[in-house]
Amino acid sequence: MEENNNSVRLGEIIREFNLEVLRKGPEYEDTLLHTVDVNRPGLPLAGFFEHFDTRRLLLIGLTESTYLDGLTPQQRAERFDRLLSYPVPALILTRGLEPCPECMEMADKHDRTVLRTKVQTSAFMSTLIGSLYNHLAPQITRSGVMMEIYGEGVLFQGESGVGKSEVAIELIKRGHRLIADDAVVIKETNHQTLQASAPELIQGYMELRGIGVIDVSRLMGMGAIKLSQQIDLVINLEPWDDNAIYDRFGLESAFTEILGIKVPAVTIPVKPGRNLASIVEVAAMNNRNRRMGHNAALELTHRMDAHFQAEEAKREGKE
Repeated sequence: MEENNNSVRLGEIIREFNLEVLRKGPEYEDTLLHTVDVNRPGLPLAGFFEHFDTRRLLLIGLTESTYLDGLTPQQRAERFDRLLSYPVPALILTRGLEPCPECMEMADKHDRTVLRTKVQTSAFMSTLIGSLYNHLAPQITRSGVMMEIYGEGVLFQGESGVGKSEVAIELIKRGHRLIADDAVVIKETNHQTLQASAPELIQGYMELRGIGVIDVSRLMGMGAIKLSQQIDLVINLEPWDDNAIYDRFGLESAFTEILGIKVPAVTIPVKPGRNLASIVEVAAMNNRNRRMGHNAALELTHRMDAHFQAEEAKREGKE
């Protein structure tokens, strides 16, 4: 299991948001960002620098710009001199605002990167934070197979050779989609959910014992693969054990914890003659049904309780 390094290069953010580069700092594209927070430096521009985090991107919008317009050129020079003396990764102007001369002068003095976008401040800030969170979110790589089945994201886990890829290929033939085989990259999103994808190197490939590696998109068509999917259910495949006691009613909900987030889980025993693909399809549909508030096991239990209570009442009435 591998953890990410929790950083993203500034160059990736510049390309993602098509930011205009007004001034280039030293090796600015390789500057690493380590935090999802951004800083609207209204207070620092007013002289308050307590709790000022130098790792954050600086964002200047209409409010800060209007405040700066009310200052004298000397005051603006002093404020930007102090602000940009800190090793901030970049200063971003929103709404297509023109930087004041004092800003660019101090950016030259301290060798800082200045960027610009035409997007409104609040919209850009919200999207930027979401993007940074996705780039910097906790991430692990787990062995398994990830698929989309009837819109549900299903992660198969189990020991090597138990039949994960064989079940997956049968499900693909039935019209479901593959996200990842063998190695699954799992990332926490800003909605407290888990997003799964394949490592870029092996995306779209599967390994089948006895056949070897296959290119799923070429054999089954582009509709057979999907780049990423939220994990809604974990299915643990294990060899059938005659001495084991398997859940036959589903009254108790089981969960698997990944990156601190609990995901519904079921264990399916593997044995010759069982149609695993059909069982997995039913498990995916049942999981969706439960998320919509319907639990067949509980409904049957309530129905049986009501039946026995009615029978008991009849017997008491006859006595």
